[in-house]
Amino acid sequence: MSSISSAASIPVLQYDAIALKQWIKQQALALGFADCVIAKPDAQAQMPRFEEYLKRGYHADMHYLEENLEKRADPKLLVPGTKSIICVRMNYLVETPKPRYVPDEPNSAIIARYARGRDYHKVMRGRLKTLASKIKEKVGEFESRPFADSAPIFEKSLAESAGMGWTGKHTLLIHKKSGSFFVLGELFTSLDLPFDEPATAHCGSCSACIDICPTQAIVEPYMLDARKCIAYLTIEYKGIIPEE
Repeated sequence: MSSISSAASIPVLQYDAIALKQWIKQQALALGFADCVIAKPDAQAQMPRFEEYLKRGYHADMHYLEENLEKRADPKLLVPGTKSIICVRMNYLVETPKPRYVPDEPNSAIIARYARGRDYHKVMRGRLKTLASKIKEKVGEFESRPFADSAPIFEKSLAESAGMGWTGKHTLLIHKKSGSFFVLGELFTSLDLPFDEPATAHCGSCSACIDICPTQAIVEPYMLDARKCIAYLTIEYKGIIPEE
């Protein structure tokens, strides 16, 4: 793991932190990101529920989730010297879709929308690197490192803590206008940027996600059993999917 140097050793030009934050957000939107927030490098609040999730075995054979818990809780351990995290999202459902159910072809596979184009991990990392370059052109040298589902990071928790949305009962992040149809990315930086405030939750008594889940994988609000989840069984699981 590369580390971020201390701010004292980096000749960053003097800048107005609030103005710089707004400028960074404008650049992020111009690059095609749907949203950009600045998060504090701290995900300790996520740990109790995650540890309960692991204790119940809901992570199935994704044993990598049991590793690097300290780094997940404290991103500064993952990339030393991190002072702020630029969190972004890319929407993958931007227009009303056509129905995909084909009654006469029950065995036809349906590919998830987020996976129909170029690998989003590459797109996300490329845009984050470009964003970092633009910031360097403006303020001078600073340390940064982009991530796109590529390290032990509670990316949903970080984005939520900075107001990108709130965690729904299906365990995904929800945005008022975009739902949960987006992917997340992060740029760890050594910049002192003001953190954004968390958003309020709006699920209330709604249980639509729990009611509609075809395999009842959402076993209770905010807790999902991967062993029952179609996404896990068709992406992560290497064995034969149980017929039931």
